[in-house]
Amino acid sequence: MRIALYQPDIPGNTGAILRLAACLGFTVDLIEPAGFDLSDRNLKRAGMDYLERAALARHPSWETFELWRKREGRRLILFTTRAEAGYTDFSYADGDILLFGRESSGAPEAVHAAADARLTIPMKEGARSLNLAMTAAMAAGEALRQLR
Repeated sequence: MRIALYQPDIPGNTGAILRLAACLGFTVDLIEPAGFDLSDRNLKRAGMDYLERAALARHPSWETFELWRKREGRRLILFTTRAEAGYTDFSYADGDILLFGRESSGAPEAVHAAADARLTIPMKEGARSLNLAMTAAMAAGEALRQLR
């Protein structure tokens, strides 16, 4: 399983997700450009000493990521507030890529169109969104629960 971050904005979230991935055995695909310098001290602080253990694959653009993904034959599962299907109602498979959009603006239409599935984490009415790192942890936890 993999977690992909589409042009992330907040280094602390990316660091926390890298730490999560290191602990759970996931690879993180970072689709650039990021909204921060990847050597940013906040990224290192959030990831702590786990950054050296994290498997990180950097993709210079959405297009290069998509070419790689298609060659690999992996499903792309987009987490978005614009989906209707709940993340616990989906059947995950080995090799899935759990994709999360930018903190500031989500994922553009081209990314939505490329996704094999679009999922949401149901929230109380009036809630706008969850923190990206929390969402990634919830999604990864559900996928692992199903697959293990």
